Formats: sequence, structure tokens, C-alpha cells
Amino acid sequence: MFRQKLPIGIQTFARLREDDCYYVDKTGIALQLIAEGSYYFLSRPRRFGKSLFLDTLAELFEGNEPLFRGLAAHGAWNWSRRHPVIRISFGGGVLEDRTALDGRIDDLLQINAQRLGLPAFQSADIPGRFAELIREAERQAGQRVVVLVDEYDKPILDNLTRPEIARAMRDGLRNLYSVIKDSDAHIRFAMLTGVSKFSKVSLFSGLNNLNDITLDGRYSAICGYTDEDVDAVFAAELPGLDRDEIRAWYNGYNWAGTSVYNPFDLLLLFQKREFRPYWFETGTPTFLIEQLLARRVFTPDLSRVVAMETLLSSFDVDCMPVEALMFQTGYLTIDSLLRMGGRIEYTLKYPNLEVQASLNGALLEGLTGDPLLPGRQTGQLYRLLLANDFQGLAALFTAFFAGIPHDWYRNNPIAQYEGYYASVFYSHFAALGLDVRLEDTTSHGRIDMTVLFNAQVYLFEFKVVELAPEGRALQQIVERDYAGKYHARGEPIHLVGVEFSRESRSVVGFEVESKQG
Repeated sequence: MFRQKLPIGIQTFARLREDDCYYVDKTGIALQLIAEGSYYFLSRPRRFGKSLFLDTLAELFEGNEPLFRGLAAHGAWNWSRRHPVIRISFGGGVLEDRTALDGRIDDLLQINAQRLGLPAFQSADIPGRFAELIREAERQAGQRVVVLVDEYDKPILDNLTRPEIARAMRDGLRNLYSVIKDSDAHIRFAMLTGVSKFSKVSLFSGLNNLNDITLDGRYSAICGYTDEDVDAVFAAELPGLDRDEIRAWYNGYNWAGTSVYNPFDLLLLFQKREFRPYWFETGTPTFLIEQLLARRVFTPDLSRVVAMETLLSSFDVDCMPVEALMFQTGYLTIDSLLRMGGRIEYTLKYPNLEVQASLNGALLEGLTGDPLLPGRQTGQLYRLLLANDFQGLAALFTAFFAGIPHDWYRNNPIAQYEGYYASVFYSHFAALGLDVRLEDTTSHGRIDMTVLFNAQVYLFEFKVVELAPEGRALQQIVERDYAGKYHARGEPIHLVGVEFSRESRSVVGFEVESKQG
């Protein structure tokens, strides 16, 4: 097997092909898009290959035939017809006000005009200049124009913590994008990509011919690598790595079709040869964590979110449902869907172990008010589980809650809601990347939390003693024979009843009963 160069950080199609890098052929999908329509919108999380796909489209329309030799598009494209391509990207830098945005847009329009060899603009305002750029490009080339917009929403997302600025950015971008519809007669193809999916009313007013393929199952794998891609294209990189572990850590992103891996994760895994949360580490989702904590989200519920299609797309500066925020940024993905007439209900989940472990680790810092405390706890928790030291586990969590300063409890509403203690408990296990199953259904009820680890089964029931009699947690597991579901595994089963007291802010009961499966 011949090893090629890993295209880490490469977002230009020409460089990838000229440097003989690994390439998962997406040109067949590009041809399908072009054949079926002219105006597209695609939302995908950061570092998923959106920029590379747009650059591939640009090279295709510009007729750079040598780059496509050996690929699906090569024998199916008319290389004699070349279209002028206008490229707009907001990926670089952070724009902090509307003036900076307008200046950046003007620079981008000037750069495109110079690259296409067009004369100086006559129009004074941004919409006029963009429309002029499109018309003049068509006139000079004798072919209709291709418009490709990358990171279309980044100026807004960079300012979400400052709503007034975010709204101004939204208005400025709408000013730009409205030109696309009005220039229909001069445009052959247009595609906008970004992380979020803003409502058409707020950002694409009038651009009602934009085909949103974000949740079109046929294009679920338009960005990212499928299992088949990994086995075929990267076969030379797989020896020495556990294939099932690769799948558990990095696969699982799904948009109502084929599941995919994040390319950034896999390429760094192949380079560094160790499993780490590479994608998560490139950008701490501070705003997301703050939103989850402010809304008192019960963290165990994050692995089983149910949402309607309309909710996932109702994203705007003044309306950001946490489900939409997590889905669009890649921290939740589609597990299953249910069609109900003209409506679709989606069940969402964590895509993989990387996201489950990393997000819960970040949430723990917010839940405890101490960025160092969770790290120390999770390492100790892992060692205690390996030893099945339940006395140590009880002491660990009792000391953990006791170690959170009283002022933090008093000043943070998150610590006052009923699910706080169970959230902290669950997030410790989830942060370890263990196989954690919530609301685990049995014939006699639902187990609060099941953990499968080290050929052992752990069944947890949580109770708040102010709401239920002491000793009730373990009693419920025994009486309802929750262990029966796992007897066939033939592994040791540990029944763990955990009781919390809101009054004393601590674990007040930790009972364990172990049996052979």
C-alpha cells in the first residue's frame, strides 16, 4: 500500500492535487448538484471540508481539466466552457462592527474584479458594486457567472455575545446576499456555505429559490469521510490502529443519510497515531457552554434530544434554540427521524465519543465553577472504577460536592435546580468517554443510567431525598429487576443507588449491591 501526503489544513483543491495528497473524490456529488439546480445552501460544522468543496466547484467551473484527471468528473464535464467565478469568504479574521464588515466586503469585491480583469467600479454602494461585478464578469467572459460564498455567517457568529452588533452584521450581509436573486439572469450557479442555518426571512429575504441541502439525505456525505472512504482511500494509514475505536471516536455525524467522519480528526489521528479530541480542541465552544448553563439544561438529556425540523432551522440572533445551536455546531447529530405527514421529528444524539467526552468535560467546569476540579476528579473516577472501589467512589463524589465553595452555590442559579446533582454525576462518566446509556428501558421501567465498562455493568438510580424516602434509590433497582436486562452478558452487575440532598448540597446515600450476571 502506497502512503500519500496527509492534506492537513489544505483547503485548496489545486494544492491538494498537485502535492499528491490523499483525496476523497467528491466531484461526482458536485456534478449531481450542478445537474439538478443552480442555487444552493449548505450548513455544516467547522472544519468539515466546506471550503475545499467550494474550491473544487470553482476549479471545475473555471475549466482546470488537469486537476480532475482520474476523478469522477473528468469524463463527464465540458472542459471547453469556462465560467467566471466570484469567490467570497468571511473565514479570515474577526470583524467587530458594521463598518469593518462593509470594508471587508468592498475589499472582496475589488479582489474579484482585479482577478477577473474588470474595470474599476462605477457604483458607490455595496449592492450596486456586487451587481456590477456580476454583470461585467458575464459580459467579458460571454458566460454566466458562478458565485461561491464561504463562511457566509461568520461575521454574525463572531458577535453573538453582542446582539446589537450581530444584528448589524446580519443586516449588512443581507444587503449583500439580496443581490444574488436580483442577478438571476446573469448567474449560472451559486452556493453559500456556513456553520449555522439562519432563517430565510432574517438573512435571505427574497432569495426564495435557494435550495437548502443541509438535511437532504442524498447529500449527507457531501463533506466528511464515509466508512467506505476510510477503508478504500486511507487503507495505508490503518495498520496499527483499532478500526472499531476509530469508528467509536470519530464517526457518527449524520444529516439524514450516510454517517461521516470529521476529516480534521482523522487526518490528525493518522499523523499523530493517538486518539485525542482534535476537532474539539480547535475551538472551545464558550458561548455554547454559557447558553447550556444559563438555560439549566439537564446534561443527561443532551444525548437524547427530540426536535422538529422547524426548530432546527429557526435560528436567528434573537431566537437561538439550544437544540438548533448544538445541532448546527456539530455537538449533536441525527440519530433517527420520524415522518409525520408533511412534518419530520428528529431524535438527536452525540455523534461520537470525542464530542460526548469533550463537551461533558467542558460542561463540568461550568457546573462546578472550577476549571481544575473536574480534571482531577475524572482521572480518579477512572481508577476507582477499574478497581471497583465503591467506597472510594462514594467518598470521591461526597468530597467533590463538599469542595464546591458555598458562595458558588449561592450565586449560581444552575446549582439550585433539581437536576444539578445528577447532571454533575452523569457528566463525570460521560467525560471519560465511557459507554453511558440513559433512561435505559427495561420491561419493568427505566434505569436512570447504565455504564458498560471493563466487562462490568453498572446500573445507577438517582434520588433527591427531599422528594423521596432515603434508601429508595437502590430499592427501586432491586424491586424492578433492572439487572435482568443484562444477565445474558454473563458479566458482573453492580446496582448503585445514589441519593442527593439539596439542603446539605451533598451525596447523602451511596448504596451498592453486586451480583454475577
